[in-house]
Amino acid sequence: MARSRSSLGLFGIFGRSSDLRQMDQALRSVDVHPRLVPEAVKLTAVALLKDHAIGPEPAPQSYRAAAEIIGYCMVGAEGFAGANGPDLVHAAERRIEAALQAPEGLDAQLVLLTLHAKIIQPSVVHQFELDSSSD
Repeated sequence: MARSRSSLGLFGIFGRSSDLRQMDQALRSVDVHPRLVPEAVKLTAVALLKDHAIGPEPAPQSYRAAAEIIGYCMVGAEGFAGANGPDLVHAAERRIEAALQAPEGLDAQLVLLTLHAKIIQPSVVHQFELDSSSD
């Protein structure tokens, strides 16, 4: 089955696709303003969600889960805790640790996306000893 395509809109005439609107909303829900995330990162994240979806489209909660990883990587543990609390910080850290053990998974790909896009906090790179030079 063909996957639906994401759309940024055109000159404000055509609206953003629903998947990008869902990603923007998910980012807001973890206190990351969508304009701080490059469109290329959001498009890639949505494509990854579609690649890992069980059905034809990603489940609505998968956008939030992706935003949690992207948000944590972008703002680091302290900034993420300030907006989301320590429980979500610990959950994100456990997911990143698990992703390091299973590099083919969605969480690992999202971490790698933030690393390659150079939007990851240096503290996150240091904490998890991340390195993209081995690709």
